[in-house]
Amino acid sequence: MVHAGLIRQHLHPGLFLPGRRASQEIPCIWFTASPDAVCWVANRDTPLNNTSGVLVVGSTGSLRLLDGSGHAAWSSNTTTSSSAPAVVQLLDSGNLVVREQSSGDMLWQSFDHPSNALLAGMRIGKDLQTGAEWSLTSWRASNDPTTGECRLVMDTMGLPDIVSWQGNAKKYRTGPWNGLWLSGVPEMARVSNSDPYSNQVVVRPHEIAYIFNTSAYAPFSRLVLNEVGVLQLLAWDLTNLVWDVFSQSPKDICDDYAKCGAFGLCNVNSKPTLFCSCVVGFSPMNPSQWSLRQYGGGCRRNVPLECHGNGTTMDGFMVVRAVKLPDTDNATVDMGATVEQCRARCLANCSCIAYATADIRGDGDGSGCVMWTNYIVDIRYVDKGQDRLYLRLAKSEFDIVKRKRSVVAKIVFPVTASLLAAMAAGMYLVWICKLRGPCRNNGSGEKVMLGLESTSNELGDEEDLELPFLSFRDIVSATNNFSDGNMLGRGGFGNVYKGMLPDNKVVAIKRIGKGSRQGVEEFRNEVVLIAKLQHRNLVRLLGCCIHGDDRLLIYKYLPNKSLDCFIFDPASKRALDWPTIFKIIKGISRGLLYLLSNRPDSRLTIIHRDIKTSNILLDADMSPKISDFGMARIFSGNQQEANSNRVVGTYGYMSPEYAMDGAFSVKSDTYSFGVILLEIISGLKVTSTQFTSFPSILAHAWSLWKDGKAIDLVDTSIVGTCSPVEALRCIHVGLLCVQHNPNSRPLMSSVVFMLENETTLRSVPKQPMYFSQWYLEAQGTGENTNSSMNDVSVSVLEGR
Repeated sequence: MVHAGLIRQHLHPGLFLPGRRASQEIPCIWFTASPDAVCWVANRDTPLNNTSGVLVVGSTGSLRLLDGSGHAAWSSNTTTSSSAPAVVQLLDSGNLVVREQSSGDMLWQSFDHPSNALLAGMRIGKDLQTGAEWSLTSWRASNDPTTGECRLVMDTMGLPDIVSWQGNAKKYRTGPWNGLWLSGVPEMARVSNSDPYSNQVVVRPHEIAYIFNTSAYAPFSRLVLNEVGVLQLLAWDLTNLVWDVFSQSPKDICDDYAKCGAFGLCNVNSKPTLFCSCVVGFSPMNPSQWSLRQYGGGCRRNVPLECHGNGTTMDGFMVVRAVKLPDTDNATVDMGATVEQCRARCLANCSCIAYATADIRGDGDGSGCVMWTNYIVDIRYVDKGQDRLYLRLAKSEFDIVKRKRSVVAKIVFPVTASLLAAMAAGMYLVWICKLRGPCRNNGSGEKVMLGLESTSNELGDEEDLELPFLSFRDIVSATNNFSDGNMLGRGGFGNVYKGMLPDNKVVAIKRIGKGSRQGVEEFRNEVVLIAKLQHRNLVRLLGCCIHGDDRLLIYKYLPNKSLDCFIFDPASKRALDWPTIFKIIKGISRGLLYLLSNRPDSRLTIIHRDIKTSNILLDADMSPKISDFGMARIFSGNQQEANSNRVVGTYGYMSPEYAMDGAFSVKSDTYSFGVILLEIISGLKVTSTQFTSFPSILAHAWSLWKDGKAIDLVDTSIVGTCSPVEALRCIHVGLLCVQHNPNSRPLMSSVVFMLENETTLRSVPKQPMYFSQWYLEAQGTGENTNSSMNDVSVSVLEGR
């Protein structure tokens, strides 16, 4: 697992910590399989400035690093009263230990002195008897182990809570320990015996600690606190010889500490930029700031508490469910109290504003009491989070809630009864309609049945779609009878027109007419998929229409057309600077991640199958929107890949395995994204006529990369504004995405992380196999290449 002879070997000239000058020496421990994966460092802040260092065990049992003059540059500061000599041993676990030779007693171990990483068996926490603390401290940079500004510690002021700091500012909390899990990480409780990783929190009279564990069959793994304070679980991929990011924290915007201020509640599943709200009974402290999405001021009470300090009060408690419990630094904890005692104590204390059960184990309401005074902060909704946080409110607040519920009941019950009756009638009509065949829009704007077979039962029936069906008459009027002056673009599917609806809304209308390469199945894909999926980097479908042989899709109009109109046009590309281009790249990657793995219902995976620059639309702010889902396919459950007898897509963007064998998976879209990434950076089409010595952009990019001239790939129009580090990172990621073997391509989650974080890309790309090379090799081996190539379709997107 780790290099057994590495301490002595490291002190040999020429073998140094990666990134350090050859004249500096720092003893460290790394994985044998990956020498750059350093997991422990000794003298990180005092490196030797020469190559004459010696590591010795002194007569007192202390492990010391001596410089050329015999002075100690670093020491383990351990002593033994025994006269027996001490020995140093590196265990298979990666723990460097100093023992008494005769008794075997341990005098010192590196596991008690973490640097920026945890290996299995290491801990974060405190020894309550000695005051010793185990914590992680980041490196200053990816190649500089000097102590950085980020720390990960166990906070024991209230309930045990793991906290990330950046300088003197809190950045992230896991949420306090509730006896079963850290309240912001409920997945800790769902670990099974088959999982490779497990987490353990121990609370003993002499020790409070979090321990990272792995199973016997887990790959080489480590928890690393990186330079920007992100804690990553990295797992070694034996096939591709790279470190994969298994998970990381913080994981979303609601994990940012106190994002919504005091009494604010964060919900990552709410509308974008509207993730903060106030807990019940509270309103924004500064409404004008909240309107500008500045939530740090938090919230204030609507009605003051009625507490007189003499034990009399009319206040009560409202339950806030499924949340990460607030920061407990301003809380008091009594593990011996019952929930009833906790409630009584909080009511008797005018400063107490909330309470919760400290330990939720056992039957009923659990045990123990945690009470907050004056304020609560850093609360967020968590899927299957802790079920009860009791928030103190004035009696009048409960009266308001009761009145609201009464009004709702008076309105909802009659409306519900009417809706049930209407639904029953509607279901009868639907049944009749299905018996008689597909219905059509009759021009009146009525909702119609699509009359198509479901692509996936997971998505539900089309009757569930909240999607307007527009009348054909309104569409004809909006497009000036589909005049050429309103046409935005044309393709194999039909034409796209700009239109103005009666409500003065400007739209783009895709008309899939008779003879189009897209038919019933592709039309339904567009309607079902885009209506069901909502993301800022996916095109927004506003409605649809069926009229005779015409099928029409109505989209939000995007004035900047498509990405290819900019990056391949010598005049238009000048309008794009590097920050805008980098924003577009990251936006496309986030949209693909949402499709492939990151939706609320993660059981479904959407394979687009036609990702290309002309299918990336740009809104007024140059934010990218993935469009054209007619070729998309859905995976559900544990399905990993599929085959198609009908290969559809666009030459140059298709992965080799799909183009030739019809095999597609999530890695097919990863390949297409890699091609787009290289096109954006270079300003050249994948099969540009500008290539004289290479068959494609892939070959051109690889040649420059291999020769150490990758920066020469950057388009001259942006080379003056671009960040060389970010541009090289994009080229690196692009080449990783277009590798021939799908298993060698990164997951989109890793792609997004690599693009959005200044981290060292440890995976080295392999030479891509160019499409023409693949095709010729297939012909040379006698394979049938015709069947999969005959139906390749080229589609032009709406909005061009």
